[in-house]
Amino acid sequence: MAASSSVFHRVRAGSKIGAQYDQDGNLIQVETREDEEQSVKLAEILELLLAAGYFRARIKGLSPFDKVVGGMTWCITTCNFDIDVDLLFQENSTIGQKIALTEKIVSVLPKMKCPHRLEPHQIQGLDFIHIFPVIQWLVKRAIETREEMGDYVRAYSISQFQKTHSLPEDEEFLQRKDMAVRAVLNVLEVYKPQRKYRRQRDAGELLDEESRVHSTLLEYGRMSEFLLRYGFSKQSKQDKVDARKAPLANGSQAPPAGMTEVSEEDDLRAAEEMRIKSLMTGMAAMANEEGKLTASAVGQIVGQQSEEIKQIASEYAEKQLEVSSEERSERYGPLQQHRRAVTSLNKQIQQRTKQLEELQAKHAEVKTGCEAAKRKLMEATEHSERLEKELKSLEEVEQQTDSSLLEKLRALVTMNENLKQQEQEFRTHCRDEMARLQQNIEELKMASGQDTEEDKERNQLIDKQYSTDREKLQKIRLLMARRNREIAILQRKIDEVPSRAELTQYQKRFIELYSQVSATHKETKQFFTLYNTLDDKKVYLEKEVTLLNSIHDNFQQAMSSSAAKDQFLRQMEQIVEGIKQSRIKMEKKKQENKMRRDQLNDEYLELLDKQRLYFKTVKDFKEECRKNEMLLSKLRAKGAS
Repeated sequence: MAASSSVFHRVRAGSKIGAQYDQDGNLIQVETREDEEQSVKLAEILELLLAAGYFRARIKGLSPFDKVVGGMTWCITTCNFDIDVDLLFQENSTIGQKIALTEKIVSVLPKMKCPHRLEPHQIQGLDFIHIFPVIQWLVKRAIETREEMGDYVRAYSISQFQKTHSLPEDEEFLQRKDMAVRAVLNVLEVYKPQRKYRRQRDAGELLDEESRVHSTLLEYGRMSEFLLRYGFSKQSKQDKVDARKAPLANGSQAPPAGMTEVSEEDDLRAAEEMRIKSLMTGMAAMANEEGKLTASAVGQIVGQQSEEIKQIASEYAEKQLEVSSEERSERYGPLQQHRRAVTSLNKQIQQRTKQLEELQAKHAEVKTGCEAAKRKLMEATEHSERLEKELKSLEEVEQQTDSSLLEKLRALVTMNENLKQQEQEFRTHCRDEMARLQQNIEELKMASGQDTEEDKERNQLIDKQYSTDREKLQKIRLLMARRNREIAILQRKIDEVPSRAELTQYQKRFIELYSQVSATHKETKQFFTLYNTLDDKKVYLEKEVTLLNSIHDNFQQAMSSSAAKDQFLRQMEQIVEGIKQSRIKMEKKKQENKMRRDQLNDEYLELLDKQRLYFKTVKDFKEECRKNEMLLSKLRAKGAS
């Protein structure tokens, strides 16, 4: 009875080989071994395909062969390589279709200059160790091709846009550039260096380079800057002279002889001043400076007896200092001189303090102005960043939308702007015309003194013309409002209609969703089938166990007498006959299910052929649409030219 359990055992659906049993009727358990390295390589291959963008590798219902071969086909198609092979991949293919597809893939790889070798039996046998480097190379090539095509398409679209259109910022920049260039040229023309003096030929040649540089600067009127280099100015010199004369006028005591010695810096300044004067004596005024009294002319006039004048002036100053010191020593003592010196120093300190406060106030004002300018600069940079982001989003939207609709919308927007500009110009013209007419009326009134009949008629005509122009303006406004409403309606309709890119994206998402739902549904059906099979097997096993228990319980009682033994044998024959009838019924049911399976498989193959034909037709249709769009764009370009 142990062998009778095989009647209720079901072979797995779709298996070509039935279960094998030993001599005792027990099921032979086949030992299977999985290679861990192959599993690791399969996981790495799936990760590479997901990173490249082949998301069908996530579907759990697909076999490893479908995932790997589908990913290889997708990568080859993405690389845009020109091959004369139809790589039409479909899932759950037959053995012949799988062999043909693997042979095509292996023949394509050398044409693509793949550095790794691969055989068809390695793909069919799922030798992931040898498949992994090929997948890695294909994924790298696909990513590089996508990046190159993306950059190329973006650069091409930008160049095409810049051929026929320009942004307002570009036009404004060109206008500002021309104005700035003209302004810079004007400033350079106005403030170009002008030569005021020229060195005379009989003045002699300057030997050292520094003197030649100073002479050249002095010819162009750069005397003040050169003097400031040494911290010297005419004002400071005059202040020193006044400071020396003040104590003399007050009759104070002169400082001792050691205090009046000139320091080395003063000697250097005096030497430089004498040097500049000597250079200026050899200068002559230019033609445009002849009307002015120059330093060279003064130097030439005084130069003949300059030494005698200096000697007499120094002797006079020494005598005056002696006289004033004697008078000051007689009138005031040293205490009074000290007080006067302290007072003068305090006054100087107060003046310097006031100057410091003024400079601090100016510094605070400049600092606040600088902070305000920084805040404005930050706001301007943020505004420019926001504008750049909005411009990028607009460019992305323009790339996704249809070009014909965009051109129509641009034409309508341009028409709207032109109408607004015409309306503004018409308004200004009407205002100017009205002001001019009113001025004419006032002048005529003032000239005539009183209105005549002709003036009244003329005024009436002007009023009528004004009323007609006002009505015309109102009609134009109504027409513009109607056009604006039509433009708004068209914009809403354009926004409601999805673009081709959006439709393609929706189609891809629906296909992926359908695939996931189909895989989940198939997996659920398999679970239901497995559950029903196990439940039927359990029921039959319970019946068998009950039958065996009843036979075991009645066996001792049936062997006690011959009549009971005959009755037991008849019951056993009835049980065997019932089992045979049940077996015949199950065989019949199995045959019916097998026929139904074959019929459904044939229908499935027909549907796969239709699906293949549909995909091929859709691909051809897309190619024809692309060609049609290219021809239409060429026709439009020819018509525009």
